[in-house]
Amino acid sequence: MILVTGATGTIGRHVVRALTAAHVPFRALVRDAERGEELGCAFVVGDFDVPASLGPALEGVDRLLLNSGGALPVAGRQPMVRQQNDAIDAARAAGVTWVVKISAWQPAPEAKLSVRGHWEIEQHLKASGLRWASLRPTGYMQNFFTGQGGFSHGGALAGPYGTGRVAYVDAHDVAACAAALLTRPPRSDGGHALTGPEALTHREIAARLSLPFRDLTPRAAAEDLRARGLPDWFVTDLLELYADMAAGAMSEVTSTVQDLTGRAPRTFDAFLANR
Repeated sequence: MILVTGATGTIGRHVVRALTAAHVPFRALVRDAERGEELGCAFVVGDFDVPASLGPALEGVDRLLLNSGGALPVAGRQPMVRQQNDAIDAARAAGVTWVVKISAWQPAPEAKLSVRGHWEIEQHLKASGLRWASLRPTGYMQNFFTGQGGFSHGGALAGPYGTGRVAYVDAHDVAACAAALLTRPPRSDGGHALTGPEALTHREIAARLSLPFRDLTPRAAAEDLRARGLPDWFVTDLLELYADMAAGAMSEVTSTVQDLTGRAPRTFDAFLANR
């Protein structure tokens, strides 16, 4: 039995659909019953912030999809770290043997706050004694239409992107990799770097979105982000992310989606046609 956490999110919904189509036994963890009903699958109500609710949710479960959104940091720490570490501990106590975590591109101790949190959780997973895999996507194509991080805003694709290329991946492909790992665990544990099939500049992406492209200075981008009410920690994170993009740190194209799912990942054009 599989427990899918983050089941109502962008990735979780796709995982639910994939497991349903494959007739694999699973249940979804949701914070309220109404959203569980909308999923149309077996579900249990629970909350990462209520560790006592995780034990009942994990009864009879041997595989776990560990997936939750980041929250505002408190005292320099991401609540996600505490939440997911508690879930790992609860999973181990419940007899879970295999965990698939949705992580981030190149998690490391020196990374920016949001990515470092994923590194901390992966360290806890490694020390837990559970078998595990993490999926480490570059960035989601969906971010051009959702979220607060900038991207398309004010009728233009604007940011300090420079000419750096990024191999964005469709969240649909990340979910497909998660479903594959949950149903066919590999022989060895570890991280899987996920990308789309092509690395594009943001000027090229703007053209596909039929938007003008504005390459901002980091200072102008920071002013714009703060004017939209984003907290300083988030602005700092985003500026570091932009700098990584501009330097080409996310330009690598991997074959991981193909290797795990047996099919090629979606191109940006295919994503736009199917969103």
